[in-house]
Amino acid sequence: MLSPDPEQVAALSAAGQAAPELSGIQSALGTLDSLNLPALIGMFVFYFLSGYLFYGALFAAVGAAVDSETDTQQFMLPLTLPLVLTFILATSIMENPHGPLAVALSLIPFSAPIAMMIRIPFGVPWYEVAASMSLMVLGFLGTVWIAGRIYRVGILSYGKKPTYADLWKWIRMKP
Repeated sequence: MLSPDPEQVAALSAAGQAAPELSGIQSALGTLDSLNLPALIGMFVFYFLSGYLFYGALFAAVGAAVDSETDTQQFMLPLTLPLVLTFILATSIMENPHGPLAVALSLIPFSAPIAMMIRIPFGVPWYEVAASMSLMVLGFLGTVWIAGRIYRVGILSYGKKPTYADLWKWIRMKP
């Protein structure tokens, strides 16, 4: 039998011998009741969309700069590394959601979508949420501007494998 019948749970509970899992489930349900779900869902939508647009602009810049799929590999590690590091540091963020590491990762647009969604259920001060959201919007606008600069030159440079120095020149080029 995989799960106890309701009558068995009631009998064990009445006798004071309820399974520890039952109290764990009740604890988890109590925690869910204490969360502000509309705010949590709103934050999820904001950080999902802003992270999507932020990384979408970065990947569009890489796509505009290269000609083939094999050329993109040299540019993918710097873009995906912050995401991977944030996932690796997720347990540290959960253990100390108000610590300096968690706060710093929440303010960096590369890691903020993941770090803030880890921190928000623990209660983040409103000014940190506002700062993180503002930096995400500014980060998105900055990456779109950079992607536009790279796209302007990169789309016309067919056949040449770009380097980081080339990308830097393209960003700094006068329109």
